[in-house]
Amino acid sequence: MFAPAHASRPVPDAPPPVTTATEAGTAPLEVNAAMRAPAGTPSSAGSAPLSNEERRKSASLMRVNHAGEVAAQALYHGQALVSRSPSTRDMLLHAAREEADHLAWCETRLKELDSRPSLLNPLWYCGSFAIGALAAAAGDRTSLGFVVETERQVEGHINEHLTRLPAEDARSRAILNVMRTDEIGHGATAKAAGASELPAPVRVLMRNAARVMTTAAYWI
Repeated sequence: MFAPAHASRPVPDAPPPVTTATEAGTAPLEVNAAMRAPAGTPSSAGSAPLSNEERRKSASLMRVNHAGEVAAQALYHGQALVSRSPSTRDMLLHAAREEADHLAWCETRLKELDSRPSLLNPLWYCGSFAIGALAAAAGDRTSLGFVVETERQVEGHINEHLTRLPAEDARSRAILNVMRTDEIGHGATAKAAGASELPAPVRVLMRNAARVMTTAAYWI
């Protein structure tokens, strides 16, 4: 909760700019100027310089994603603690390890944007751990269904953030794209393992709880 996060995979980065030679055969020209890295910004290759307003917007969105990853760690650990099947527990802990990468990546990006995580992260963690434990107490199939619905909603949040990020922020975009791929994989794995469909009122309650967290984390 309070220690720096550590990733097992490098921070995703945008691809280098595509170049093409001039007709005279002289030095190559950049085709995609939006991919230029800002001078003097550490570990931010693949992003063009951001204005102060763009930096604040990117930081707010990445703070929400960081808070989401704090909650994801708590959910998976709470579910793994109470799960009844060793195979389910192993699947949850494997997903938690990938979520730890996401947490570290978002933390790194927040530092690059001269920002901070949500001050409410302890609340997100404690609440999510309790929810995860309760979901697992209902049985492994229900717990897996909770994973499927959670990852479906997370995918939707990431898709929304990808549309809201400043166009020049290729660095944050690269991180979110890899996160989305992992989240889709977690949901597909849980579904294949026998997840049950959650009742509609539970899904609505989850969406409302997520809306509270994302709104608060954007500002606080």
